[in-house]
Parts: sequence; C-alpha cells; structure tokens
Amino acid sequence: MKHIRALLVKFVMVTAVLWVVLGLFYGVNFGDIFAISLFLTIAAYLIGDLVILPRFGNAMATLVDFGLAYLGVWMIGGGFIEENIPLGLASLYAAIGITIGEWFFHSYMQNQILPDDDNERNRYARQDDFATEFSEEPNPDLNNDRD
Repeated sequence: MKHIRALLVKFVMVTAVLWVVLGLFYGVNFGDIFAISLFLTIAAYLIGDLVILPRFGNAMATLVDFGLAYLGVWMIGGGFIEENIPLGLASLYAAIGITIGEWFFHSYMQNQILPDDDNERNRYARQDDFATEFSEEPNPDLNNDRD
C-alpha cells in the first residue's frame, strides 16, 4: 500500500511539472502530458527509486532521474506530442523541474517507504568496498645485486 501511495505522489509531481512546462509554455494537450507522465513515473520509480536510491543514495538517484526524465520526455514526447515544439529544450526544462521535485521525493522515500526494506541488497555502497591497497613489495633478488 505504501508503494502505491508513493507512486501516486510521484505521478502527481511529474504530471504537475510536465503540465507547467509542456502545457502552459508549449501548449501541449493534457492527454499527451498524462501519457508521458504515466510512462515516466513507472520507469523512474522502478529504476531510480527502488534500485538506485537504496543502494547509492539521494544524489546518485537524482542524477539518474534527471537522465531518465530528459530522455523520457524527449523520446516518449516525440511519439505522443503532435504540436511543433522545440522538444529538446522542453525536455531539458521538464527534466530540471522533475529533478528538483525528485530530490525531495527521495527524502520522503528514504524516511517513509524504504526503512522497512533494510537488507543487504539495499545498503549504501561504502567507500572502502571498492578500495585497493597499493604498496611496494620487497624483492630479495634486487638487494643481492647491489654488492
């Protein structure tokens, strides 16, 4: 139930941003905005919020969501939007707005939705998980050649 609530909050946020950017500024009809919002919300929730956010944190999930929003609005919008608009620029504006909202949505997800899902696969990747130790190895053959 809590994931459905989170999906609904995310859908409302994405739809509101897309309506402001695409609807008010570029005159795209609400049906196209609704369809783009639906696809974008589901993809971003599954990839950014359930996979990236628990493992890598808010900053990385926000970057991933920016890329998903930009490419998603651009590619999905290219198939749905019939108006002649500068879709790349509109996608950039929409992605910036969605990314700002995602930063706060991720805080909500971490505090309200994901705490019960604490297990090994959802832990943050620590800095020393990927550390490599560098040192010099003594070579006894080189020490004997100095005589």
